[in-house]
Amino acid sequence: MPSRSEYELMSSKDKNMVLFVCFSSAVAFFDFLIYLYMADIISSTFFPTNIDPLVTKLQGFGLFAVGYLARPLGGLLLGRYGDIKGRKPVLLFSMLITAFSMLAMACLPTYAQWGLIAPVLFILLRLIQGMAFGVYVPLAWIFIAEHVPRQYLSLGCSYVTASFFVGVLFSNAFFMWLNGTMTPEQLITNGWRLPFMVGAVLSFLPLLAWRFINESPFFVELRDVKPEKHTNQPFTLLFKHCRHSLFIGLMLTLIISSITTVIVLLLPELVELRFAVDTDLFGFSHSLGIVFMIFGCIFYGILSNYQNFGKILIIGSVLLIIQTFVFYYHLEAGGDYILIMYALLGFFSGIVGMIPAIFVQLFPTNVRLTGMALSYSVMYGIVGGLVPFGLGYATLYISFSPALYIAFIGFIGVIMGLYFYRLPAFGKIDSII
Repeated sequence: MPSRSEYELMSSKDKNMVLFVCFSSAVAFFDFLIYLYMADIISSTFFPTNIDPLVTKLQGFGLFAVGYLARPLGGLLLGRYGDIKGRKPVLLFSMLITAFSMLAMACLPTYAQWGLIAPVLFILLRLIQGMAFGVYVPLAWIFIAEHVPRQYLSLGCSYVTASFFVGVLFSNAFFMWLNGTMTPEQLITNGWRLPFMVGAVLSFLPLLAWRFINESPFFVELRDVKPEKHTNQPFTLLFKHCRHSLFIGLMLTLIISSITTVIVLLLPELVELRFAVDTDLFGFSHSLGIVFMIFGCIFYGILSNYQNFGKILIIGSVLLIIQTFVFYYHLEAGGDYILIMYALLGFFSGIVGMIPAIFVQLFPTNVRLTGMALSYSVMYGIVGGLVPFGLGYATLYISFSPALYIAFIGFIGVIMGLYFYRLPAFGKIDSII
């Protein structure tokens, strides 16, 4: 059996595998977030000029949401392929799709050059990239979970989750530099192509180490030792035996996607809708919060394991709820200690780092990628497509709307924690149907 001993140490090959996946994950997040930072510029470039800035912003956010809506299809198709043909081919395929789509976007003609064909091509590439991203994130967690010894499962998955936020941090720094270097006119003319070109180059870099990457030992064992289990159709097995796991996976993804979308991506704009803040100081506070979220992910990854997961999730969810309201009450009071408040909010949001280690254990090996990719991409598509618009609208009327939403998500985290706390034991990670 390929399962690693619970007390086996992580080898240098394991560490290199973690570094490879973490670097690729940070780059993938940077690639996906370009649209968020460039929403207005891309809208002006690929759509007819509109004098209403609100319409321009909605067009840009629409392009960002398209990527979320494409995730379920990619999760279904590529997830199934990964359970039948292997993790490594799907990892390569998703990385190549991302790299080539970024390169193609950098070379696209604008609306002024090709008319309506330009936005159609851009949306098509955005859909393709979203499909690849829909399977990449769960695949990254699975790839690490199926390689490292079980005692490092939670820590390894937390490293991958933290690397996504490293990608966000790099995005903040890169676009701060870009906006300080180029004027809006230069960005609209041709400067918008630079982030896509940088993303394409960074996406190709991990492929230089591809020959050192091995197939998951769990899949190898499944394919070579138990071929009858390998040839069974993941869809049939998944919906027959894992309906309960799919629901739990949806709830866990709701927690991950909501915290990431609201705290990491939307909070600066939502706060500025209702509070008068120093833009530069708040921007620095946001970046500091992400730094502490990275630390929080690793902290919770070290702290949690399959035996105490429920207890840690309950405590972490309660702390996040409390700090979210403290953060907003502090804004109401003037925001004199915004750096400390944002750092604490980021750290407590790091509970997302512990969730993937349990997520990967919900599904047996022969349907793991299909189940994770399906539940992850469907829920992320719902959250990414609806929450930005819903919270933006609600915040116009109730300034505490983001805090109320995160409190609701924290309450779901408490319920999930109670569920896992009362659960006698998880199935073995190398189990099959």
